[in-house]
Amino acid sequence: MINIVLSGACGKMGRVIAELVGQRSDSRIVAGVDVAVCGGGPDFPVYKKIFDLKESADVVIDFSHPSTLSDLLTYCKMKNLPLVAATTGYSKDEVSNIKSAAAQIPVFFTGNMSLGINLLQDLARRAARVLGEQFDVEIIEKHHNLKKDAPSGTAHMLAESVNEEFADKKRYVYDRHNALKAREKNEIGMHAIRGGTIVGEHEVVFAGHDEVVTLSHSALSKEVFAVGAINAAIFLKNQPRGLYDMSHLLKSL
Repeated sequence: MINIVLSGACGKMGRVIAELVGQRSDSRIVAGVDVAVCGGGPDFPVYKKIFDLKESADVVIDFSHPSTLSDLLTYCKMKNLPLVAATTGYSKDEVSNIKSAAAQIPVFFTGNMSLGINLLQDLARRAARVLGEQFDVEIIEKHHNLKKDAPSGTAHMLAESVNEEFADKKRYVYDRHNALKAREKNEIGMHAIRGGTIVGEHEVVFAGHDEVVTLSHSALSKEVFAVGAINAAIFLKNQPRGLYDMSHLLKSL
């Protein structure tokens, strides 16, 4: 039985994770952390700050907000606790801090917890390798109207995977309406759509001469991300310090 602390326990993802963990026999949530008040109340204590925790845990899952990262990393390093960093919208400095923390504790960090998205990432990397400079690359992502960061962390994750095949020579272009000129070859276009209740859709478009290759993934519910985060927590419990992502989890299955 793995004891989990859930950061962001009162949010939408936190509620989904709590519900799914409640259906499993290999894990349980011993406490939550959230600045908000959990309407209805979960069946575990929820604290305003992680430093207020009284329960012992094996791992922390964070689906909250980038502003909580500093306290989370400090606490996890202090308690030698593994961390599943599943929040999106991190800045470059925050990502750097996550990677630095992995020198002291096990950290699972990926732009998206979905198995399918990580397969899409691998396929996009392969497509870039095969199609090369003859094809322009554009990435389109769609999310619900409450999502604050744009483009999504997943879109950036996909762009970085493609760009690795071009020795990181491509630059990301987020807005073209101010530039009255043709598209340059060294671009990866990034486009964000926000509306309704779209859970998450991502497309990687490779546009060549007279042909287009499109790779896509659609999430139909938040459960796909919650399941990935729970599996990551179970995987991470017995790992030594270091930085892990979905590729390590998939190899362990």
